[in-house]
Amino acid sequence: MPSSSAGFVAVLTAAAVATVGFLAYQASATVPADLARPQAGGPSAAAPSKAPRDKRHPGALPTGSGTGERVVYSVDDDRVWLVIPGNKVQRTFKVNPSTVDPPPGTYFVTSRSNTATGSDGATIEHVVRFTSIDGVAIGFSAAVDGSAPVLDPTVKTGGIRESRADGDAMWQFATIGQKVVVIR
Repeated sequence: MPSSSAGFVAVLTAAAVATVGFLAYQASATVPADLARPQAGGPSAAAPSKAPRDKRHPGALPTGSGTGERVVYSVDDDRVWLVIPGNKVQRTFKVNPSTVDPPPGTYFVTSRSNTATGSDGATIEHVVRFTSIDGVAIGFSAAVDGSAPVLDPTVKTGGIRESRADGDAMWQFATIGQKVVVIR
C-alpha cells in the first residue's frame, strides 16, 4: 500500500506542476510583448548585483531598486517592499524563497490566480506571477493554512511564499502589468 500511495502522490504532484506550467505559458502568451520581457539589456541590466543596505534599518528600501510604483524583491534578504509614488514604502515583509531565484532585473506581473495548488501540495491563494525560468513559473503566493513551504533542493519551484496578510496586500497592489524589480 505505501508504494501505491507514493505513486498516487507523485502523479498528483506531476499533474499540478504540469497544470501550473501550462497556465503560466497561456498567461505569458496573452501578455503584450512590452510587458512580457525584462527592460532593455536583459534582467541583469536593471539593478546592481548588490544594493547597499541600511544596517540600522533592515526594512529600509534599498538604494538602486528602481523608481516609481513597484514591487521590490531581494533574493538575498528574502524581503519584499511595496513602493508607492514618491519612493515611499507602503509595506515591507519577509518571504520564504523558492528553489529557483529570478535573476536581478525589472519584470512585470504577467498573470494572477486567486487560488491554486502549490508545488508542495498546499492550497495557495493570491498568486502573482512575474516571470518564468526554464519552464518554472516565478511568483508570490500565500498558503491558505499559513504554512511555509518545505523545500526540496532537487525540485525546481518558483513560489515565493508570503504570510496571508502580506499576500492580501500583494494581491491588492500587484495587478497585471505592475513593475517588479528583483535585486540581490
